Amino acid sequence: MTFAGRLARKRPTEIALRDDDESLTWAEVDRRLRPAVNALARAELGPLRRVAVIASNSAQTLLAHVSCILGGASAVAVNSHLTATETAHILEDSQAEVILCDQQTVHVAAEAARLAGIRTVVAWGGDADHPAGVRPWSDWCDGMDEPPTDMPPRRTLVYTSGTTGRPKGVELPFTSWVGGDNIAEHLDGLGRNHMVQFGRHLVVGPLYHSGPLTGTRLFAGGTPVTVTGKFRAESVLTALERDRIGSTIMVPTHFQRLLALPDERRAAADLASLRHVLQVGAKCPLPVKRAVIEWFGDIVWESYGASEVGTTCMISATEWLERPGSVGRAVPPFEAFVAGTDGRPAPPGTEGPLWFLDTSGHGINYTDGTRSGERFTLGETGHMDADGYVWITDRLSDTVVSGGVNIYPAEVEQVLADHPAVADVACFGVPDEEMGESLAALIVPADPSDPLSMAEIERHARTRLAGYKIPRKVYLTDSLPRTAVGKLDKRAMRRLSAGEASDVTELGARQRVPS
Repeated sequence: MTFAGRLARKRPTEIALRDDDESLTWAEVDRRLRPAVNALARAELGPLRRVAVIASNSAQTLLAHVSCILGGASAVAVNSHLTATETAHILEDSQAEVILCDQQTVHVAAEAARLAGIRTVVAWGGDADHPAGVRPWSDWCDGMDEPPTDMPPRRTLVYTSGTTGRPKGVELPFTSWVGGDNIAEHLDGLGRNHMVQFGRHLVVGPLYHSGPLTGTRLFAGGTPVTVTGKFRAESVLTALERDRIGSTIMVPTHFQRLLALPDERRAAADLASLRHVLQVGAKCPLPVKRAVIEWFGDIVWESYGASEVGTTCMISATEWLERPGSVGRAVPPFEAFVAGTDGRPAPPGTEGPLWFLDTSGHGINYTDGTRSGERFTLGETGHMDADGYVWITDRLSDTVVSGGVNIYPAEVEQVLADHPAVADVACFGVPDEEMGESLAALIVPADPSDPLSMAEIERHARTRLAGYKIPRKVYLTDSLPRTAVGKLDKRAMRRLSAGEASDVTELGARQRVPS
């Protein structure tokens, strides 16, 4: 019997799954889930058993992912905003054989399937509008028989955001308490996830990124889940209160939008049920992190890692307040070290490439056949203190080399973000005939009607930065281009600064003067 079947007997009327449009009891989940699991379990698929899920956030999208877990299929979580050509690349790379999609993505999915040579496309919602050859979800599902549980569990496949190159596929790793030789044992492991203890989980990010996909595994382990669609701060805060949410995973952009709500609304919010808030994704500006901890309390944790490996470092709110900006210490099975010029671990305080050692020996396996080995880097520079706490300085690929001197954009961003007139900021390298590269800044003003001047930016920056680190050019914009997990899209920023958008204004250029 599936987890939903067991819970349908124990608590048939309890709301198990909710989104912006519907609420499902455990009994309703069982009736909707079981036929889909049977369809996947009986499908004649190749040895990889890959099934692409291309859909916007909803209860049904989460159930599609859970159907893969229970049906012995490897879900391929595909960005629902990609074009048909981009989607076809992922379908071919992952060797997916079936596509599950919704009304919003069905046309792109059908065209991508044609390009990739996939015959089975299944869609839910709005059957009359589906392209020819697309099977309605209700017709594809296969009866209420008890699904088999003796198949081996399969890993979910996600694709990197592709902001600096083409998306790369990687299987999400099983954590130490999850695995098992068959689906029944796997579900028992999912039920032991440490987040189960916090109660109902809220999914606020897109169900094609590793953080939000935690909600699918929690649900398969028997934890009730609420799924939001497009992130709207007021709706999310309402869901936290209404559904007595116990845990959620957010990126810094979510924090910023929640903090932008009126003070009286935030002060009146009843968040007594909230016991665990995990920050993932992009680096959080220090003022934003302090404000979130002040509001939510010591339940805020930060996870540093990547889809390829999961969490490599972790830090609590208490630790973070003692060591602002740190991402914490390495967690098992990982060990962290900063590499010196000889590639060996450098002394505490040394700035350099940050590396990890996977003591389990698993390494990172990509769909293109490459493997990282036991030693790997996430492509960032940083330093560590004597107690093993890690600070991230910047991405190795983002380092700006100006006149032979390294400039770390993240360091400059942190200083500029502390100015009260700056709502958001990103720094990046632009071509410079004399210096090779120079640093530019893209700033979102806190008050668009009264933006700060170039002179004020320079005055503020010089209090904490050497002259060569101060941006040579500054641009103003309404918002920064970010991925769904809040990471800056550097390629898009360079296009903006090159004048390829109407909502970007050049504030000015700074003359080169001695520091």
